[in-house]
Amino acid sequence: MTLVDMGIPAVRSGHPSLAGRPDTPLLLDKYGRTARDLRVSITEKCSLRCTYCMPEEGLPPIPVEELLTAAEIVRLVTLAVRELGIREVRFTGGEPLMRRDLEQIVAGCHAAVPDVPLAITSNGVGLAHRAAGLAAAGLHRVNISLDTVDARDFHRLTRRDRLDSVFAGVRAAHAAGLTPVKVNAVLMRATLAGAPDLLRWCLDQGCELRFIEEMPLDADHEWARGAMVTAAELLEVLGTRFDLVPVGRSDPSAPAETWSVDGGPATVGIIASVTRKFCDSCDRTRLTADGMLRSCLFSDQEFDLRRALRTGVDDAGLAEIWRGAMWNKWAGHGIDAADFVPPERTMGAIGG
Repeated sequence: MTLVDMGIPAVRSGHPSLAGRPDTPLLLDKYGRTARDLRVSITEKCSLRCTYCMPEEGLPPIPVEELLTAAEIVRLVTLAVRELGIREVRFTGGEPLMRRDLEQIVAGCHAAVPDVPLAITSNGVGLAHRAAGLAAAGLHRVNISLDTVDARDFHRLTRRDRLDSVFAGVRAAHAAGLTPVKVNAVLMRATLAGAPDLLRWCLDQGCELRFIEEMPLDADHEWARGAMVTAAELLEVLGTRFDLVPVGRSDPSAPAETWSVDGGPATVGIIASVTRKFCDSCDRTRLTADGMLRSCLFSDQEFDLRRALRTGVDDAGLAEIWRGAMWNKWAGHGIDAADFVPPERTMGAIGG
């Protein structure tokens, strides 16, 4: 059994194999997929403690010297866009608003690659104070993680009483023009009955809601396939209040299937990561906050771009490592397999 089989990150500081890879600058893998969407985690810290993501005490802190600096992030994003064909960049965490230099990161990337959409995934806590500045720095859009609009359920899930701050962040995002504002909600048994209320709130606020099936990425390792809420169950619950008509996917690589709500034009999306997996069309590549390159959310094979950066590897060398890592991407996450092992890193440590 290998370290990867055991779920322990197998960090490779050298070059992944490029054997059999076509001569193309793009991030192609052996299954014909091309990565065009880059997720960059910039911190492991978070202002909430969502049960499906973080332990109550938070994640072990990453030493400051092991975090990618703002300049290093800008360099890697610029390389990904100019040399590797990346078309969209999203900054994640942890909670990206926990980085005081987030505006500097956004401004640097926007100046280097002004035509590429830049977004963040945030829990919205504190966004009211920074939305305008982030928009001025060049941020285009924000995704807000919000699982319920019930204050007691929110407190129970996040272990924090910050729902009003999230509401203020959503309003500020709209006011700053960070639109469309999308809301991501993880499907939980405890909040399923309130899903129609969340959809109603999003419709009233002009937000695009997407529900996400819970994945085995929780810090407490309590996820169980038989206990999770499926897309089919959600549709049944939403159908008691709304008329839903399937629309499908606007983009083959988009993870969300959409349904029109009460005749449209509003829609609701469902990312059925487990029951209707979309691995065969995945177009993502990921960087962790400590500079590790991951080809798949569920693969613990990582390649150390931070070390490569800091030991003087040039852009051509960095690009070669990146192409090799993606060339060896897994076919799929394998959650349904009998021998499935969740990744060692949790969602908060990988970046959403």
